[in-house]
Amino acid sequence: MFSAADWSAIALTFRLALTVTIVLLILGTPIAWWLARTRSYWRGPVGAVVALPLVLPPTVLGFYMLIAMGPNGPVGQLTQTLGIGLLPFSFWGLVIASVFYSLPFVVQPIQNAFESLGERPLEVAATLRCGPWETFFCVVVPLAKPGFLTAAILGFAHTVGEFGVVLMIGGNIPNETRVVSVQIYDYVEALEYGRAHSLSLAMILFAFVVLLGVYGIRRNAKTSSFWKAR
Repeated sequence: MFSAADWSAIALTFRLALTVTIVLLILGTPIAWWLARTRSYWRGPVGAVVALPLVLPPTVLGFYMLIAMGPNGPVGQLTQTLGIGLLPFSFWGLVIASVFYSLPFVVQPIQNAFESLGERPLEVAATLRCGPWETFFCVVVPLAKPGFLTAAILGFAHTVGEFGVVLMIGGNIPNETRVVSVQIYDYVEALEYGRAHSLSLAMILFAFVVLLGVYGIRRNAKTSSFWKAR
């Protein structure tokens, strides 16, 4: 059903999505916690920057990231100074671009989960003399588990479905930056609609399963909250 090139694109796509999801959970959690807890004036601007990829065309984000990571950009000059070389048209360039593009899909579910906890669990933890780190990892994180699961699923799925940013930053290099969405684009350009259909149907099935998982997590979270309230 799938060619060797298809399997290579699928493997690269899932490797990219897994890497990006892990990075986003590490970076997005403190951002979500700060946005959920702070009363600072900067909450609005920072929240807007985090949500920017939701409304910004992927090609615009990809263009400016390409400039920033290029030989004359600040990131490109830094990576060259460090001996890393240039990031565009490489796997790690795709990772960095995808982290920025998928950021709101991870930060916002975790932020919503943090905000829904309220002050009561933190107050109870304080009365038990729990420190900030103990409170966060032993109280907040377990209670916000549905938010983390939703964030991980959405971040992974959104990275799998990327096209514009991936094409701008990664181009179309086999076994290096050619992901599933670019592979489908190549088949359409070559008028190989049968192969494009196969990959596209697989993506539709994947998206359907992801949405079922997200809705299932939300339904279970609501049911759990209902019984706890009783």
